[in-house]
Amino acid sequence: MEETEAPREPRAMSRRMAIAYAIGLPLSLLALIFVPAGTIAWRPGWMFLAVLILSFGASALVLARVNPVIFRARSRFQAGTKSWDMALLAVILPAMVAVLPVAALDAGRFHWSIVPTWAMLSGYGAMLAGVAVTAWAQAVNPFFEPGVRIQSERHHRVIDTGPYRFVRHPGYIAALFLFFGMALALGSFWALIPAALAGTLLVLRTSWEDRLLRAELSGYEAYSRRVRWRLVPGIW
Repeated sequence: MEETEAPREPRAMSRRMAIAYAIGLPLSLLALIFVPAGTIAWRPGWMFLAVLILSFGASALVLARVNPVIFRARSRFQAGTKSWDMALLAVILPAMVAVLPVAALDAGRFHWSIVPTWAMLSGYGAMLAGVAVTAWAQAVNPFFEPGVRIQSERHHRVIDTGPYRFVRHPGYIAALFLFFGMALALGSFWALIPAALAGTLLVLRTSWEDRLLRAELSGYEAYSRRVRWRLVPGIW
């Protein structure tokens, strides 16, 4: 059956919400890092924030040029998001956020773990790789929403360009890089625990999302036969 209606794109974030987000996010990051660290003078925390903000800021500037609709798509959870996904995210998101205060409490205050410089640099490398792959995926995929659903009103279709030529869920491997990279960049092995919890549930989410897309998204079954790997090319 031919689609005659024009796609209905998500509503833009209200000005009030945009202002609240622009003010609240930086303040939240400051609180999550420097309150557990016990001091505003913790230099590794400032270095981490600078890298995080500059890298995400650069990716946002690129996306504003090549795929600006992504900001609307990711501004909120849309109607139709699967209930099982909301349940998973209720654990994944707090675990992801917990990486920062656990790392700050460890590396900034109590020094429970000693992370070598090479591991911290590897953490920064993983963070930057995560930001870059996320931006690449969002640049080519206008359906890159925070929740799992079939976006019928937007004429949801399979995306097989950019990183989707190599794996079916590049945004998730990017998130894994970010989770573990943030812990190591801040100099904490203890923060790998919430990172591992978030990462494990994220891998489970790829399985359930894949099952949904195979069943309900036209063309996805054929795409999954062409692109065999979910997260790591040549492995899985």
